[in-house]
Amino acid sequence: MLRSPLDAALVLASFLAIARCVSPAAEIEKKPNVVILFTDDQGTLDVNCYGSTDLKTPNLDKLAATGIRFTQAYAHIVCCPSRAALLTGRYPQRGGVNNWTQGDRNGSDQSNSNMSAAEVTLGEKLASVGYHTAYFGKWHLGAKLGHGPLDQGFRVYFGHLSGFIDNYRHYFLHGRGYHDLYDGNEEIFRPEEYYPDMMVEKVVDYIEMDREQPFFVTVAFNLPHYPEQPIGKFKDAYADMAMPRQSYARVISSVDDHIGRVLDALVRSGKRNNTIVIMMSDNGHSAENSQGIRINDHTSGYPAGHYYLANGGGGNTGKWIGHKGQFLEGGIRVPAIISFPGRIPAGETRDQIITVMDWFPTILDLCDLQTTADEPTLDGQSLISVIDSKTAKSPHQVLHFAWANGWAVRKGEWKLIRPKGGSNATTLRRLSDDQPEVKDYTSEQPGVVADLTALHETWQNDVQPK
Repeated sequence: MLRSPLDAALVLASFLAIARCVSPAAEIEKKPNVVILFTDDQGTLDVNCYGSTDLKTPNLDKLAATGIRFTQAYAHIVCCPSRAALLTGRYPQRGGVNNWTQGDRNGSDQSNSNMSAAEVTLGEKLASVGYHTAYFGKWHLGAKLGHGPLDQGFRVYFGHLSGFIDNYRHYFLHGRGYHDLYDGNEEIFRPEEYYPDMMVEKVVDYIEMDREQPFFVTVAFNLPHYPEQPIGKFKDAYADMAMPRQSYARVISSVDDHIGRVLDALVRSGKRNNTIVIMMSDNGHSAENSQGIRINDHTSGYPAGHYYLANGGGGNTGKWIGHKGQFLEGGIRVPAIISFPGRIPAGETRDQIITVMDWFPTILDLCDLQTTADEPTLDGQSLISVIDSKTAKSPHQVLHFAWANGWAVRKGEWKLIRPKGGSNATTLRRLSDDQPEVKDYTSEQPGVVADLTALHETWQNDVQPK
């Protein structure tokens, strides 16, 4: 029994103090989980539901049936800039990612570039509000200590730091090669174990773990990227399909199978209905080809002549042209899906332009979170209006891409391209042609060239680190 008004006031103050302590934790428990499934070198139309009906992709098809499939989703021309854009919601140039990043933590590779540690990743943002965060798979934003996943907001990491590894020996194979497999910051050695299985087992265990707080997990697959080493059940699949599509199809179905294992874990654990799932590829299909390993005494133990590349292609771009490493549509337009049962529509498509940078602000909106004044400005735009309506205006009227000394800018039906390499010549392509981007309109449309060139120069001056 309260003896006086003072007693009552003290009790009320105590209750308010407890409420202030408890409310943030109680609030964060209600937030949705977030899972990003980022495939590697999966081409523009390389899912059954995108029109590649020669492929077996039941899990991605099912994911699209429970959510929204985007038909104009843009990543980048290669791995590093796409990953920087995904995790920061910003143009990769702002964080210094405009060329290949360091892959070997022990320093045997030539690159000394790492994404700036000052960049705020989605992992850091969600961790700051109480999410448990994990990253599994390919990092490729720098191997130097201080620049890895554990330094950029993720509490758990298992995977490789470079662009790719052999799935059985766990060595990067270009040049002399180097070993690249980490559990946290500890280099581990598990030769002859199939790496994609190892990674997905870690993901499944993580998802099924009991915890009160919501989680954010990025699953950065290394498939269908070469070496095209499929899981056992697809080793002899597509027997009647011609090469190089056959080899590529086997690893497409392999990554689809692993995506299914992740989604099944969400269902088994009862977490699927409160989990935002986003799937996207980092760039178009690879057309890389060479003689393979070129030296004796390679660090992996493979002999000179061992082939590990992409057999010259195998991806399906439909009417579009281009592949990984090019600013043509086949190099930058990729599959993308979002699913969040009960919150967003199911079994629908969206034709508006979206980019890989847009997932950062979209996730914040779906989780009812905001950026703060001391955080970097995002270049991505929230897709909530697009998700909610087929007729909503695209958040992007102009698109910019740059890598090394190459760049491209798209506005409407036009795209101006300066290819990476030694040439300074630009070409003007039109996406609305019956054969898109085949003809060069530079001489016929000087005004469009001047307009797009000016847009690029303004953008470049803005994004380059000062």
